[in-house]
Amino acid sequence: MNYRKRFLVDGSSKIHLTDIDSAYTGKLESREEGDVEIQRHVARLDALQYLLYADATQSLLIVLQALDAGGKDGVVRHLFSGMNPQGTVVFGFKERQRKSSRTISSGVCIGERPARGRSRSSIAPTTRTCSLCACTSWCLVDLVETVRSHQRFRRDAFQGGTRILKFFLHISPEEQLRRFKERLDDPARNWKISESDYTEREFWPSYRDAYEEAMERTSIKHAPWYIIPADHKWFRNLAISQIIADTMDEMDLKVPAASVNLADIRRKYHNANAEPTAVLTSD
Repeated sequence: MNYRKRFLVDGSSKIHLTDIDSAYTGKLESREEGDVEIQRHVARLDALQYLLYADATQSLLIVLQALDAGGKDGVVRHLFSGMNPQGTVVFGFKERQRKSSRTISSGVCIGERPARGRSRSSIAPTTRTCSLCACTSWCLVDLVETVRSHQRFRRDAFQGGTRILKFFLHISPEEQLRRFKERLDDPARNWKISESDYTEREFWPSYRDAYEEAMERTSIKHAPWYIIPADHKWFRNLAISQIIADTMDEMDLKVPAASVNLADIRRKYHNANAEPTAVLTSD
């Protein structure tokens, strides 16, 4: 299945998250089926990242947005673990990074695009009032004030060789509560639980409204939003890995030509008839 087409927010109609099945898995019936495809796409990502780094004319910015327990950390851990960390930067916007008390809707903030030849994953916050990072550059869901700034960022990023992919990890309230219970029952993950995780659930309708409007207004060809069914972690990883790999395939990444005279290098250092090269060593 072409998940880029299936989950794309194309702006042609209103988004209603309540109408989108967060437990969707297509024709796949088991995690085992999905894992085979995930590994294939992760291998593609590893090869494509090498080309991205070598090409050094483009970069990739990946934005992950979700409510609490939606799976942002899991995506980074499972899909980018096979990549060379020298070419990947992950940045999470947390509550403690708040720089002002300005009230904004729940959303995504991005401070800068990655350097050419690199990929960057930005994990967006999920809390609602006065607890976002209030980034000084732009906020994706501060709709009235910053959509215009967001449009400039997208234009400048694309012209500078940066592709942007934005993923909303769509989980149901029931699945979120189940994941909270798992954390509550696992001593190694108790630290992730706070009472606000539960009290924030009453704001789900407001969150959905903010997400829907934001995605409708900020999904364009060169910086699209994808709504990913995320109740099943394995399917979430499958869909995202395919979308990223297919997008990177379209970037026409190439290994550049050598910057030295290869024949001269071979003659000097690999020709058995050439004069031996002196090697200095230190005791």
